[in-house]
Amino acid sequence: MALTPVILAGGSGTRLWPMSRAAYPKQFLTLGGAQSLLQETLTRASGRRYGPPMIVTNEEYRFHCAAQACELGLTPTILLEPAARNTAPAIAAAAHLAIQDDPDAVLHVMPSDHALTADAAFETALDAAEAAAAKGALVTFGIEPKGPATGYGYIKAAPGTGPRRVDRFVEKPDLATAEAMLAEGGHFWNSGMFLFRADAFLQELSRLAPEVAEAAAGAAAGATKDLGFLRLGAEAFRASPSISVDYAVFEKTDKAVVAPAAIRWSDLGAWSAIWERDATRPEDAVTLGKASAPGSRRVLAVSDGPRVVAQGVEDIAVIAADDVVYVGKLSESERVKEAVAALAADPETAALTQEHRTVRRPWGGYTSICSGPRFQVKRLFVKPGGRLSLQKHHHRSEHWVVVTGTAEVTLGDRVMTLGENESIYIPRGEVHRLANPGKILLELIEVQTGSYLGEDDIIRVDDEFGRT
Repeated sequence: MALTPVILAGGSGTRLWPMSRAAYPKQFLTLGGAQSLLQETLTRASGRRYGPPMIVTNEEYRFHCAAQACELGLTPTILLEPAARNTAPAIAAAAHLAIQDDPDAVLHVMPSDHALTADAAFETALDAAEAAAAKGALVTFGIEPKGPATGYGYIKAAPGTGPRRVDRFVEKPDLATAEAMLAEGGHFWNSGMFLFRADAFLQELSRLAPEVAEAAAGAAAGATKDLGFLRLGAEAFRASPSISVDYAVFEKTDKAVVAPAAIRWSDLGAWSAIWERDATRPEDAVTLGKASAPGSRRVLAVSDGPRVVAQGVEDIAVIAADDVVYVGKLSESERVKEAVAALAADPETAALTQEHRTVRRPWGGYTSICSGPRFQVKRLFVKPGGRLSLQKHHHRSEHWVVVTGTAEVTLGDRVMTLGENESIYIPRGEVHRLANPGKILLELIEVQTGSYLGEDDIIRVDDEFGRT
């Protein structure tokens, strides 16, 4: 029987700031690979043992998920959470919907932002987990520790081989505790991946966390289709407590077993984890993007903005986005969250934690180039076949210059086509729309002028993405 992959993609973590931000978090980043972390997860979950995937995310990330899946030729079911309620209600709602299609559904729940090697050892762990789940067990995957890591939770397993009873879960330990657990043996890193029959999970959830179970059942029953997405019932879902699946079920049930997995795995929870993923020796300097590190030891240099050169330094992380540069000790890179919290608390810098200079939209996106009193310059890019909403502005006018591609412009009751090096003026208050009827990316330079240039000065008259 095919497994139903349930991919959790609603997290907005900032532990890989400044590349990861609230509006475009790490699951959508490539981080040196050919695919984003979400795409790597989807690719892993598209093998012979899997059925069509389900992605659980939120309103803000829905188009990112759809676009990245489309690039892989996939059309997953995308469930939209009306509010953030942690993993237990999200998984439960997915379980209810899976059972509607298959009463015997078996779910493989996985985060969208982890890195792992899906090798023979991984297949072996999946085989063992499926066999245990067929007998009614709720399986979590334990990673065989490579060292006394303090950034992961641990699972203490009962003695034995293969999938075995969970004795207890251990929160992220200090170094001494981690070393003691490794010396004792029988402890595994908690991977955050699970495998179980949907009906067995829901039965335990009803027994151990009835409020979550009731809310998830109501949210699934009230789900509605919208533009290819499936919106969970809002009122029911919001009634759920916010609780992780570990706390709600796995730490309480007597049906939990851990399936050991001798695989290379990381939750990529800090820049040091990116270094560990790519380094082959303790003294290596790892570079991604437009970066180099001559004569440096144990350094991570990453840039998708300016060229970064880190020369003759040690234990340093240098991360350069196009609008901000972070520098800190590589060995203390988990402390970036402290810097993010400080920036978010300051109105002058809060935006740096929310959005990148390039903002992605369902139709394409835009990059802010420069701004000043009463003006702003942006680069707009529109995908082939994409179009913006029919809209107008109260406080600004716009001037568009086509750089590449073909633009179809609606201005009032007129529709016209512009080619490269042609331009048009959009007066304040005039209804207008931009579309790309061509086969290549449309790029424009937009100059905005007016008394207020905020993104909330958009009055949508018509919008194919339901934002009117």
